[in-house]
Amino acid sequence: MTPEQARAAYAAGAEVLEPPRAPLARVQDLQVPGGGGAVLGARLYAPTHSELPVLLYLHGGGFVIGGLETHDSLCRQLALRSGAAVLALDYRLAPEHPFPAAVEDAWSAMRWLSAQAASLGLDGRRLAVGGDSAGGTLAAVCALQARDEGLPLALQLLITPGTGAHADTASHRLFANGFLLDAASIEWFFDHTIAYHHRRDWRFAPLLADDVDGVAPACVILAECDPLVDEGLAYADRLRAAGVAVELELYRGLTHDFIKMGRVLKEAATAQQAAADALRKAWSP
Repeated sequence: MTPEQARAAYAAGAEVLEPPRAPLARVQDLQVPGGGGAVLGARLYAPTHSELPVLLYLHGGGFVIGGLETHDSLCRQLALRSGAAVLALDYRLAPEHPFPAAVEDAWSAMRWLSAQAASLGLDGRRLAVGGDSAGGTLAAVCALQARDEGLPLALQLLITPGTGAHADTASHRLFANGFLLDAASIEWFFDHTIAYHHRRDWRFAPLLADDVDGVAPACVILAECDPLVDEGLAYADRLRAAGVAVELELYRGLTHDFIKMGRVLKEAATAQQAAADALRKAWSP
């Protein structure tokens, strides 16, 4: 498929296996500044109109597909279950906007949220970042940038994240075909996003960052039958080795993207609740 065809196909099927979009007290479309002067769409979800802590959420889709509509149900569930606000970002996609455009957008939105939370009626002193798949990659990178810039985060929520450069772990070989996210798709995403000789940039492969000391505590949610599981485990291990608190949830027998299949998989709701509980714990006094 072309990127346009893939986006349309993903949008058409993205919420087929998810529960209906949960009603919330507040759902608000916004515009936020991105990298390079871009103006990006965003959507704020909140279960009440109180001054709530807020999670910046970065959607999955291999940096090429996905957006606010494909992850609307998931973001509503995270807001409803955690009792917090969620700001979903419609970051720029490759190949029209190749690496590092999405990274720049995520960090720009994080800084904006920190500065503007009060104007939205939110608690800018209690921030977190999270995402699934490529969004998990962006969240891990954003947490590293927050550490470097002195912006305190309560949690990084990494759901089936990519953290490596070349899709070369044992799980990539074991689950190369027939487990939803296959090797050909990963190669397609990578080729549209970033030149091969740039893939060891830690902003694309956070496992290769010089150090991860002092980053925000992490909740890492992984699926056993996912090509990305080994690099997710490796990143969790690296965080722990650096003294970072890590809550690791490994869901047996499940594939990539399972957290968006709540209509048919009870484990999706379990994982969503685990993420929400980690957020509540991180923000508790």
